[in-house]
Amino acid sequence: MSLTRNGLTVLGPTLGALLVVTVGSGWALAIDAATWLLAALLLSPVKIPRAEKAKEQTSTIAELREGWTFFASTTWLWAVVLGFGFLNMIHNGALFVLGPVVAENTIGRQGWGYVLSAEALGLLVMAVVLLRVPLGRPLFWGMLAISLASIPMIVLGINPHLIALILAAFVAGAGIEVFSMGWNLAMQEHIEDRMLSRAYSYDALGSFVAMPIGQLAWGPLGAAFGISRVLVMSGIAYFMICLLVLASRSVRDLQRQTTPVTADTAG
Repeated sequence: MSLTRNGLTVLGPTLGALLVVTVGSGWALAIDAATWLLAALLLSPVKIPRAEKAKEQTSTIAELREGWTFFASTTWLWAVVLGFGFLNMIHNGALFVLGPVVAENTIGRQGWGYVLSAEALGLLVMAVVLLRVPLGRPLFWGMLAISLASIPMIVLGINPHLIALILAAFVAGAGIEVFSMGWNLAMQEHIEDRMLSRAYSYDALGSFVAMPIGQLAWGPLGAAFGISRVLVMSGIAYFMICLLVLASRSVRDLQRQTTPVTADTAG
């Protein structure tokens, strides 16, 4: 799944940047919208087998309450999600708000496209590597690896040179893929099927809830304190939050699950 997901994302940012500098931002967005429509049309014939009805019907509120109880009682789960609430806020604010501003005045729009493609290439290469490299402690290696995503922010703030940014983005992409694989292994192996969708729901809520704050706040922060300073401090804060999550023993020591997880063994 990682290989198919990451494959075309290598070309996407470069192609998008090329469209922006040739036909303009408006047409680039229109073409992007058309690809979503095409994807919807391609997915429309897909048929999903009907799931078996549960023996006992419960209300949505009851399922949310049960999911929250499980989420709050599973330390490694809420610790990582809490950390990513801050990490995603910083990542979106620093790279996707301030990053294009710095790129516009240094490496240019096409150069920024190359940087984003380099990150996607790092994702793809690491997905191939992980086909053969087992992650004995998936969250330990995952959190260590994703701390590398702090490097592009620091490079942007100190020396936004194209080659340096491409290398930093490639390393960051590789780190992101290690975490993505580790996180999915932890979720799929340590949470029973009945509870898995609820855990993923709370994961998404906690991880994404603060992203709009990053998108809204980092522009004013850059204007007030200087873009370079904010980018460097963002990178440092990102790295320190990753280490703080690793301070939890339940995150560091979570092992691979070799037997099917049940309600009695989940956690």
